[in-house]
Amino acid sequence: MSYHKMWADLGMNLEAHDQLLQVLSDGYQKQFLTQKNRPAGMQYLDFVVSEIHGLRVKELVDAQQAGRKVVGSFCVFVPEELILAVDAISVGLCTGAEVGFELAEQYLPRNTCALVKSSFGFKLAGLCPYMETSDVIVGENTCDGKKKGYEQFKDLVKNLYVMDLPQMKSVAGKELLKAEFIRFAAYLEKLTGKKITAASLKEAIRVVNAKRSAVARLARLRAASPAPISGLDSLLINQIFFNENPERFTENINKLCDELEVRIEKGDGVALKDAPRILVSGCPMAVPNWKIPAIIEQNGAVIVGEELCTGERGARWLTEIKGTTVPELIDALVERYWQIDCAVFTPNEDRLASVKKMVADYQADGVLQYSLQFCQPYTIESGLFEKQLEANGIPVLNIETDYSMEDMGQLATRIEAFIERIKQ
Repeated sequence: MSYHKMWADLGMNLEAHDQLLQVLSDGYQKQFLTQKNRPAGMQYLDFVVSEIHGLRVKELVDAQQAGRKVVGSFCVFVPEELILAVDAISVGLCTGAEVGFELAEQYLPRNTCALVKSSFGFKLAGLCPYMETSDVIVGENTCDGKKKGYEQFKDLVKNLYVMDLPQMKSVAGKELLKAEFIRFAAYLEKLTGKKITAASLKEAIRVVNAKRSAVARLARLRAASPAPISGLDSLLINQIFFNENPERFTENINKLCDELEVRIEKGDGVALKDAPRILVSGCPMAVPNWKIPAIIEQNGAVIVGEELCTGERGARWLTEIKGTTVPELIDALVERYWQIDCAVFTPNEDRLASVKKMVADYQADGVLQYSLQFCQPYTIESGLFEKQLEANGIPVLNIETDYSMEDMGQLATRIEAFIERIKQ
């Protein structure tokens, strides 16, 4: 099916977009479809990726024509539950590729992190249909690059809403988060013309809890040896988590987990039983940022967990449905989101504890800490964490990179050496 008319109506750059989709398709086939012994359930994800800018975007356009609103966002701190409670649709936005950087650098310094620069690049180059379908784009001040970037990004998009997030886990910080959720809820009601009720918010919490529970189930199954699913495929699931229809996603990931349970019983894995097991920790990896996981698993190791926003940091906690009023349910949301251990917080002992727990839970042999160049929060924490993890006998490799392919050889050499160290 051709979506060119839809993309043209959205104002996208059709020629450049066709080239992007071809690169995405080639990379996906090379890195994902050549994997051995993939679970059959991954065919669902293969289809989703093949239609990532097609069928899903058409669903959004059709929903808008039926009167619903689309809310795009970049961060796990944006509460999907409030969006669903006004019958709007929540979608993650494009940030994971080196596109439109020359255009982005007309607004941003060259030494801006790739994630921030990529968000500008996708918009300026006309390559992200999710941005073009969003009735509002929600930003948040999780780093200085984003915070200052939004001051210019607002002039590039039709509607930008920015959330203020606390920087310290304090009483005042928690009150700020609550105030921001209340402000966001009021904004969504005005945007959609629909009132958040206790019933609609409870149902939204149930839907999002079910989606997170499916991903949490998948994470637990990866503790098995041999690993029943690759890190590449698991990362893809966590990436699609932000774009796909939540009920359809939940149903299909639970079906996949049913299959993985059978594989575990049979001792059927995607890697050798003695393959080095690695936990990846640090910055988020958005589609199509797959180069680090691909290098790791092409060198005989297997990734057993992601301590990332596109991983457990985004889906680890559920919201306890307690209370009978909207304010009480918003309090429950605040309790849930307050546990997120983003590197924006200082100090951030909770995140270090999460890394250690994941190493133990998934029997990881080492931790690869992934930082995007010029991302100060995660890069600085990687140095602090390395000392403490190594002191606890946990091998660590710190990788700092961007979205380009230019350092693939150097990264492969370093990662291969790290895997050899773990084997000794």
